[in-house]
Amino acid sequence: MKLTVLGATGGVGRQIVTHALADGDHVTAVVRDPARLQVRHEHLSVVRADPLDAASVKPAIDGADAVLSAIGARSRHDPLKPASTSARAAIQAMAATGVRRIVVVSAAPLNRSGAGDAPFTRRVVTPLLWAVFREVYTDLEAMERAVQESGLDWTLVRPPKLWNKPGQGRYRHAIDASPGGTSIARADVARAMLDFVTDRETIGHAVGVSR
Repeated sequence: MKLTVLGATGGVGRQIVTHALADGDHVTAVVRDPARLQVRHEHLSVVRADPLDAASVKPAIDGADAVLSAIGARSRHDPLKPASTSARAAIQAMAATGVRRIVVVSAAPLNRSGAGDAPFTRRVVTPLLWAVFREVYTDLEAMERAVQESGLDWTLVRPPKLWNKPGQGRYRHAIDASPGGTSIARADVARAMLDFVTDRETIGHAVGVSR
């Protein structure tokens, strides 16, 4: 497959690039600073572009089989609203180029229904996280809404706490719910996102993942 990865220098994004290349995919990594991506591979194209701008990112998306976005806020008070701004840019570029498949990383606390969560998580943990990270989650919520309303073949991936530990190569997942679990390695989130690209059961759904 030909995959375009947005946020390729971030924790999850780097893992998506690494796993996709190992799978034999052709990857276009969209980055602001190519020097931050040390991966080199004959099937990797590193493109300098602004993922928050549709015109800038459009050439990197054109011709892709799918777009995977791991873009999120760098801090709790990121004024750029990167998740929602980049999602809107990607959607616009995809509409212009005819690319339909998009898989985007979000976060477990966006599971507002609480489906699959333990009572303590629903009543205590999630409200506390929203109180602390409200700006981040509000940006993610706007991103989810933009993706859901895009008319594209979308999947939202909602992991809990992320770790930089080595991936296990496996994960649990639940459609429109939480699979339980309070953490997951970034490498396993990347693995899940790549698996979901061709999993039609995940299209049009938010999928909770955990270790």
